[in-house]
Amino acid sequence: MPRNRMVPIILCLMLIFGSLPALESVRADNGSVSITATSLNVRTGPGLSYPVTGLVKKGEKFSIVKEEGDWIQISLGGSKKGWVAQWFTAKEAAKTAVSPAVSPNAQSSGSVTVNGLRVRKGPGTNHQVIGSFNSGQAVEVLSSNGNWAEVRTKDLRGWVSKEYITMKESKTSEAPPASTKTSGTVTATSLNVREKPSLNSGKIGQLSYGAAVTVHSQSNGWAEITYSGKSAWVSAEYLKIGGKPAADSGKAPTPADQFTGTVTASQLNVRDKNSLDGSVVGSVSKGQSFKILDEQNNWVKIEFQPGKTGWAAGWFFDKKKNGPVAAPSQSVKNSSVSMLHNGTNIRKGPSTSTAVIFRANQGDSFEILSVEKDWYKIALPNGTSGFVAGWIVSVQGTAPQIERPGAEKHTKNKTIVIDPGHGGRDNGTTGVRGTLEKTLTLKTAQLLYDKLRAAGTNVILTRNNDHYISLGSRVSSSHYQNADAFISIHYDSINDRTVRGMTTYYYNSKQMPLGEQIHSSVVSKTMLKDRGTRFGDYHVIRENKQAAILLELGYLSNPAEEMLVNTNQYQEAVANGVFEGLARYFKNN
Repeated sequence: MPRNRMVPIILCLMLIFGSLPALESVRADNGSVSITATSLNVRTGPGLSYPVTGLVKKGEKFSIVKEEGDWIQISLGGSKKGWVAQWFTAKEAAKTAVSPAVSPNAQSSGSVTVNGLRVRKGPGTNHQVIGSFNSGQAVEVLSSNGNWAEVRTKDLRGWVSKEYITMKESKTSEAPPASTKTSGTVTATSLNVREKPSLNSGKIGQLSYGAAVTVHSQSNGWAEITYSGKSAWVSAEYLKIGGKPAADSGKAPTPADQFTGTVTASQLNVRDKNSLDGSVVGSVSKGQSFKILDEQNNWVKIEFQPGKTGWAAGWFFDKKKNGPVAAPSQSVKNSSVSMLHNGTNIRKGPSTSTAVIFRANQGDSFEILSVEKDWYKIALPNGTSGFVAGWIVSVQGTAPQIERPGAEKHTKNKTIVIDPGHGGRDNGTTGVRGTLEKTLTLKTAQLLYDKLRAAGTNVILTRNNDHYISLGSRVSSSHYQNADAFISIHYDSINDRTVRGMTTYYYNSKQMPLGEQIHSSVVSKTMLKDRGTRFGDYHVIRENKQAAILLELGYLSNPAEEMLVNTNQYQEAVANGVFEGLARYFKNN
């Protein structure tokens, strides 16, 4: 080919490849993560139930595409993406051209929110503990690495979990000009106002639906406003921000008692507190209207009889302000539900006694038409509608997330230490098909961890990746955390390949009730052969001063049982069984 004809082609190639760095920089706008586990599964979706599509190694770095809960979607090159667990990564801040990244030496003040917060030599649970802080202790925040913050006091310097530090940037620069103020409107039924930009901060008041505020600044999903003449913070997620700055009157927002609510449910219980845990003190009927005296957490306080007040679920009220202007207590507009399980039943009416008219799978999404009792009425693909139980779906949008009172109320705020057996150089037993016990115990533990954490339980894993931990360290974790329950997870093996089933071990009479409740619950969920609850002389329960048990969740030496315990369905059943067993134990003790 003549040289002069090559020139335009070469120029085109230069233009194409010259643009690639720019494309990469756009992709990196969300920041990047570095893998901290030895090897980490990459999954097709944000959860342990999604299939594994590959592995990434410790130290590898990837651009963040997006985040969902405790999961991060990463770019694997080209158009390929995948999801990894956030707790096995260290996040690096996004780089922008407008403002340089904060220097590692940029300092902030912080306050510890829990007692006994461990201070470590480095940013991770694999680093040595060098001390501890107590709630309220002031610290100087030096730098951060993923979910860890480097802090110091006059006596100690080290790394702590960011989750237990309330941080406030040091005021080293001039205050922003007044022109940066913007107006905001509250979009939630009732919005908590806090002293600081943290859920751990004290609540100083509430704003009602439609309240106007002036937003002075925003930081990490929080908006700074003026409340009762003082600086305060609210979640920016529930503000519609924009328009001209609102005048700062310094006054509290319009009180909730300027609203009237009309009952939309056929019959609605009134309780003595704003929770399903409250005792029923009366009831109201569809069409009745009441002056709303107060609102908290989607519940409204009403005078349901002369001289008698109580709380009712706010999403069953059609709320109006000053008569004509409607402000729904809980809008379902532009809201949808997402299925949490395969084979979810969609029924003809809002009750389990009605016929199943459709079945949906995990991840399927449907528009919410209305809320009836504890059920969502949803639009189906064929143009009809059906009902799905509110406690088995997740909600996107402004509709309320219905939670059925059950096991979670007994495990909430309890401290549970979950101990995945073996790890690192200690493989445990190996199944006839090659399953490593250490891998399976970690998988089970992580599922249980997610379930308990979602229910408001304080959960600690003795290990969260494939590394060796001594038996003494496992027990020390139980004592240090003052655990309400310690559960060591294992899988069994024996020379006789026909032996199968589940066994639960305890060492003393104090541990026996916990073992019996969890054992019976897991057996009923998994339908595994019941080998009983019995005495066992194992270090992690013998030396443990807390309520502690050891579970043997099936035999890897039995080929059929090895296949069963590796399935997602079995793992979910075990997690559900342990969760419900814990709830029964705490309910009775």
